[in-house]
Amino acid sequence: MKIHVRDVPPRAVWALQQAGVHPLLAQLYAARGVRTADELDEGLARLISPTTLLGAKEAAVLLANAIKNNLHICIVADYDCDGATACAVAMRGLRLLGATHVSYLVPDRVIDGYGLTAPIAERVKAAGADVLVTVDNGIASFDGVARAKALGMQVLVTDHHLPALMNNADGTVGLPHADVIVNPNQPGCEFESKSMAGVGVMFYVLLALRAELRERAVFTLQNQPKVDALLPLVALGTVADVVKLDANNRRLVAQGLKRIRSGHLPAGLASLFTAAGRQASVATTFDFGFALGPRINAAGRLADMTLGIECLLTDDAARADELAKTLDGINRERRDIEADMREQAQLAADAMIDLDDIPPPAIAIYDASFHEGVVGIVASRIKDKLHRPTFVFAASQAEGKSHEIKGSGRSIAGFHLRDALDLVAKRQPGVLLRFGGHAMAAGCTIEEKNFELFEDSFQQVAREWLDAATLTRRIDTDGPLDAQYRRTDVVDTLHKEVWGQGFAAPTFSEEVEVVSQRLVGEKHLALKLKHQGQPVDGIWFGHTEPLPARVKLAFRLDADEWQGVRRVRFLVEAAEV
Repeated sequence: MKIHVRDVPPRAVWALQQAGVHPLLAQLYAARGVRTADELDEGLARLISPTTLLGAKEAAVLLANAIKNNLHICIVADYDCDGATACAVAMRGLRLLGATHVSYLVPDRVIDGYGLTAPIAERVKAAGADVLVTVDNGIASFDGVARAKALGMQVLVTDHHLPALMNNADGTVGLPHADVIVNPNQPGCEFESKSMAGVGVMFYVLLALRAELRERAVFTLQNQPKVDALLPLVALGTVADVVKLDANNRRLVAQGLKRIRSGHLPAGLASLFTAAGRQASVATTFDFGFALGPRINAAGRLADMTLGIECLLTDDAARADELAKTLDGINRERRDIEADMREQAQLAADAMIDLDDIPPPAIAIYDASFHEGVVGIVASRIKDKLHRPTFVFAASQAEGKSHEIKGSGRSIAGFHLRDALDLVAKRQPGVLLRFGGHAMAAGCTIEEKNFELFEDSFQQVAREWLDAATLTRRIDTDGPLDAQYRRTDVVDTLHKEVWGQGFAAPTFSEEVEVVSQRLVGEKHLALKLKHQGQPVDGIWFGHTEPLPARVKLAFRLDADEWQGVRRVRFLVEAAEV
């Protein structure tokens, strides 16, 4: 493990401090690319205008006409937290803006697979829909969109995934033939924030729709509905989907957190906070990513994402509590399944490590007993432990697909997973039946008989693309912590800020003295440390190996409470020994 200290531009620190930013925050922000206090303005007025989002105006016209003509609008969602929150935002937002006939359909991970398929389009039509709107999917749904159009429906695709461009019959390259596509990553879109989650894209469509309805004199600036009530859901989906928190996304998340902390949040979110043992009044991005998000995701992994969406849609507190408790129970089951799978997967991965204790450049694991709803989490755990691009496969449970296996992959910095799959597909035509995703996460389906061929091809790409520097695990830190900031009020200040993908939470690093250490719960290392000569407690979750008397640690700041007294605690992330 290599502990690296981020560069901190002194001029940026000075400029931020001059603008009144807390000195420690000024250092942290400058190290993350912030140069002026304007970039930290969280006001809604600073959001990028919907007018620059390609297709947003056309989508607004389509939806405004549908509302005017009382057409049946059906939302086709994805079965992860981003998809669930995007669906809830679409349902709540459209109703808020006057739609009276809105429904939704969420595919089943096992039966339907991912995205808008032709059979799903047929189910939407059978339900009487006139307009089909995808959220967090659809950009690669050529067949599904074509079928929906053939059945006479208007189709609006809202998505954020990279397009899977397809050669048309005339030899040109195009996108699904929807009536309108809204996706910041589609060709020709000049929208500055390419990292919006699916829920963010749908929220922007609603902003454009409200503007269109103002132009039609349906609303005025004074009486228009306040769609900012949807921002708690936007914030949750944005963080849970681990998209890059650029300035625009940080504003969306900050505004959502502000409303949640002040008690303005949907009943389902309030119940999820309670079920997770967290407090909405001091909500953090950590709560989104590690408490609420996993509970909603669990429904899509092991049960029916309808449970998660209904939890986000209900305004009945008792119903919300019931659904949140159900989701919490499913998440506990998910954790048990994951623990068993992770143990098996780790044994398989360990068997690949050579005599020099070096794993192969990429990992691919398949076990017929694995649950396909949990392979992504297990892949993430193996990737974190071995620092290698990792795919974990499970047998398909879909009817008539017993010969197929479904894989979910997670990657490391410097290895674009979707592009790697694209290269595998070109080199081994027909091996990948379906694939898609991002740089850091992707999925694919192959025939079981082709697993070893996929593994060999995937590892070959990794050998070509990855060098020794990329394969060396590195943690970026903010360097030594000034002793004056080792205070609980500083911990609270840091926790209130918006941290996440691409805008990492503060992690400090320096050499400390290890006074004592002991195992707790058989898998965590509890530490008594001396930091710059002063005692401080520390804990390293999931680590059991003892540390030397002096060691360079990477750690985050936390506050621990014992007998009513709050004290700073170091959460150890890594050690350089």
